[in-house]
Amino acid sequence: MYRHIIAAAACIVLTDSVLAQEDDDPFTQDELQVVSDPLEPVNRVVYRFNEIFDDYVAEPVARGYDWVAPEPVKIGVANFFDNLGYPVVIVSDLLQGRLLDAGADTARLLVNTTVGVLGFFDVASHLDLVERKEDLGQALGRWGLGSGPYLVLPFLGPSNLRDAVGTVGTFYVHPMYYIEGPGARNAFIVANALDYRYGLLEAGDVLSEAALDPYAFVRESYSQNRAKLVAR
Repeated sequence: MYRHIIAAAACIVLTDSVLAQEDDDPFTQDELQVVSDPLEPVNRVVYRFNEIFDDYVAEPVARGYDWVAPEPVKIGVANFFDNLGYPVVIVSDLLQGRLLDAGADTARLLVNTTVGVLGFFDVASHLDLVERKEDLGQALGRWGLGSGPYLVLPFLGPSNLRDAVGTVGTFYVHPMYYIEGPGARNAFIVANALDYRYGLLEAGDVLSEAALDPYAFVRESYSQNRAKLVAR
């Protein structure tokens, strides 16, 4: 869910690409070709930098974590960080006027934080409080703000002008950035990034085999998926 962490460059790429492939109602090819990318030369340079970072830092560390950590630990850590980021989902619900969703998501946060021991156990899903994906970029889109030009951000990966603005807003909403002390806060950020990249190890193989031009594939997949999330 969380898109604003230093080691997550490939994470966004892989997650949104796979989600776009799995959607039952894909956009037409014509719709995919209208992505505005006036900064493509610069974006490709940043994309290559992110690839190198992922190849030599993020992915090897994630594979080491996969090898060392027991499965229950990895599941619990993933649940914890999903729960920690849920205030972003709730704020996005409220900004979109989705009060019932905001109520259900608040209930999910409270149940998992208390009964689920700070979110390590996903108790809420067993109570039919399903996990939802919302962010501030989606909220801006629902209010009619266009996506703007496609961007590739250093370390953070694919985005667009609207989502980049949403990313800035997330820094003021996500609880992680209110943790006292830069050492503790940075430790949470790194651990979150590690967990996020671990969850995309299999998706990396999908991307590497998906297209002759991975940059274009990521750009179209990301833009398609974001458009669907805003429109739903």
